[in-house]
Amino acid sequence: MAQTLESFIDSLDPLTLPRILQIQSGIYFQGSVYEMHGHECCLATGEVIKVIGFKIAKIKAESCDGTESNDFTNTVELPLDYPGFFKVLADPCPYGCIGDITKSVQIGHNRLGHPHFFSNVDIQVDDILISEHEHIVINSLVEVDGEQYVNCTVNRGDKNETVMLPLSYKGTFYECEDDQFYTLKEIIEWKLPKHRRRVVKLAKTLTAWEPNPYNEYLQNDLSLVPVYEIQAVMKFRKEIVHIPSNLDVEVVDVTELYDVNSFVQPLSLIDIFKRLDEDFPMLAEIIECPDHQHIYNSLKAGRVIVIHEKHFAKKAIASENRSDLNKKHFLIPKTYKGRFKRRPREFPTVYDLKLAINSNDHLHVIATKMFESDYTEFSPVEVGDQFLVHQCQSIEVSCEGDKRIVEALACEKIVGKDYEQVLLPTYMEGSFVEVIHDKKQYNISDICEHFSLPFNVKVSVRDLSINDNLAALPSLRIEEEIVDPCLLVSMLDNPSECFKIPVQRVNLSIQVLQETAVNIPCSTPKTVVEEISEDLYYMMRRYENSTLHPPPRPPKKPQSPISSTKPLRLYPPQPRKPNPHKSPKHSSMEMPRSKAKSQKYIPNITAKPENILQSVTITDHLKERTDYVSPEADTVLLKAKSLPLDLEKMDLSDKHDYEYIDGNKIEDLRKQLTENDHQNRKNCKKKRDNH
Repeated sequence: MAQTLESFIDSLDPLTLPRILQIQSGIYFQGSVYEMHGHECCLATGEVIKVIGFKIAKIKAESCDGTESNDFTNTVELPLDYPGFFKVLADPCPYGCIGDITKSVQIGHNRLGHPHFFSNVDIQVDDILISEHEHIVINSLVEVDGEQYVNCTVNRGDKNETVMLPLSYKGTFYECEDDQFYTLKEIIEWKLPKHRRRVVKLAKTLTAWEPNPYNEYLQNDLSLVPVYEIQAVMKFRKEIVHIPSNLDVEVVDVTELYDVNSFVQPLSLIDIFKRLDEDFPMLAEIIECPDHQHIYNSLKAGRVIVIHEKHFAKKAIASENRSDLNKKHFLIPKTYKGRFKRRPREFPTVYDLKLAINSNDHLHVIATKMFESDYTEFSPVEVGDQFLVHQCQSIEVSCEGDKRIVEALACEKIVGKDYEQVLLPTYMEGSFVEVIHDKKQYNISDICEHFSLPFNVKVSVRDLSINDNLAALPSLRIEEEIVDPCLLVSMLDNPSECFKIPVQRVNLSIQVLQETAVNIPCSTPKTVVEEISEDLYYMMRRYENSTLHPPPRPPKKPQSPISSTKPLRLYPPQPRKPNPHKSPKHSSMEMPRSKAKSQKYIPNITAKPENILQSVTITDHLKERTDYVSPEADTVLLKAKSLPLDLEKMDLSDKHDYEYIDGNKIEDLRKQLTENDHQNRKNCKKKRDNH
């Protein structure tokens, strides 16, 4: 049955690819193939194409008012590289079973590929009870005894439960609220469910566009509608053609009537990685390879390679330890044979010391900044004090009858030859430098396994099997350990050339020649220390870990309530009349006019909190009196400056219509005051001259 190309792609399951289509109603101009800018724009009736994949080419964002009526008023096409972060709103439509979730959402190996859901009823799995509204994190798909399951984690604070749910498990599941922010590319790759609308809200635009053509469309919630681009193969053509899904043609699925292998099928490394383990090893020919991938210079077009297996390689992200912005970033594989020595770390806060605590490693630091706490439970810190950091614990502190629980580090302060037990609050804004007593040499696996990251090192023994570009760096910072999907590949004509090729960073177009190539030897893969760009560095760290929580804020010291007295009315300072009887000696003791002008007006803060937010209408004071200064004005100003203004403890929840002073009006008033000041001085001078 014929259908439009767009409706075919909307209903297509990617797991059923490749599919063979025949054009039933097409467009024919000067031959069967007419290309424009690398895209297939016209297809003849009767043409047969083999669809091997499809991807999102652009996004249509429909602006809505956020109501349930879905009244879409404006539509704009957003570029995929739009420089902004979006907040993903939870999908209100429920899922009927676990299988529906796996068919709709993208499940991957990194953090963005672990979607969160909850059930509206309790779920009993063996001896584990999942309560309603508990977050269920889907980590991966597994198969046990011929039945497919999802490997899940139930978030329960510090202790998480791991459970397995079958895809056939029925219930009512909803998507959890997501507090993270994503780029448009990340939403397309990980957060755009199939056959469902995704509603997002713009959180921040990273660069200032002058003018920004999308501003008027991005004020409300946006419903994202993808526009696909089809990747297809045509007979007697080796390269992949790209067909817009909204091309006005009708197609019919004729996969059962044609031999799929009769088409040349170029594939990417990601396509190969998605295949089952039983399909390996396989022979393939490199059709296209970019020239800029110099670290894999043996991968050239026309060479035949053997793809042995797929696996997730563990690597360490490292950065050059320097303060400027031109630092280099590296991916160090676990097969790196170089050796490292420890270098001192720097900790800007006690909270960073808490993150670095390791039971296998004693942390010895020196303070480089003075600190004194308002609470007697915490020890003051002087520059040069040395501490042995042990463990984190919660203690109760009190100040003027106010008690609260605060996290602190239990440490031993080194005083001469003695040790003094002290507590340091985790909110302390100190500065510490690590003291290194360890002279051992470690490989990269030992560092990732036995020490808390980040970790400062220096290459002490270089890896002689490669051109080691890490040895020349004075210091390295091992950031974290990641998992990198790779393919183990060797050359058919030279089996000694063997690589672990990352599928997400190496762009190859290959054609599978023979699957299940048996009895093909595989040598030890070469070690490759890969230097990555700054953008890729931050993206890989973002994919691996969620956003770290900031250090805790210090507890607020309880303050005595300020007595509410009759609000004092402040008048703007006016020039005082000169005293003609003052001697020059007394005149020299007057405040210089430049300092008097620099004083700012502070509204009365002894009144109720709502009076603080109300603007002081200076023009009213000017109308009432222009030649008088309240004798209490200077005293009140000094008192107002000394009073602590704690807005967080004030009740600002009352709903009043507050009036705020515009910045331009304040500037005009300042000019008016200055002109009045000059005019009064001129009048005083004339009076003295006349006298």
